[in-house]
Amino acid sequence: MTIPSRYFHNRSILLLLIINSVLVLLGIILILFRLDSNTTTNYIVEYRANLGIGEYVIGSAFDMIAFVIFLLLNFGLCVFISLRVFLVRKHVSIMILSVSCLLSLLTIIVSLALLGQR
Repeated sequence: MTIPSRYFHNRSILLLLIINSVLVLLGIILILFRLDSNTTTNYIVEYRANLGIGEYVIGSAFDMIAFVIFLLLNFGLCVFISLRVFLVRKHVSIMILSVSCLLSLLTIIVSLALLGQR
């Protein structure tokens, strides 16, 4: 796959790529620093308010690492799709990166909320 040379010269694309990469790095750092090395099975990975007594589902640290993997996959996939679409429609490429920013931000908020419940 050849990268169009105009892709990195577009200011909107470049700004969204920088914002996305900062959000992904910030999310990875915040999630990994909030994990406790002493316990590996004491993390709340799901919260369902309508279930009553069983509203909290306990999981391991690997379940919390899934948020980090999701952040990386989200960033990689959105950049790849944005590159492919850029030659056809620039505005769609910008929208893909914008949605990726929103999704990364929501992932950080949810993961930190679940880590805060512990």
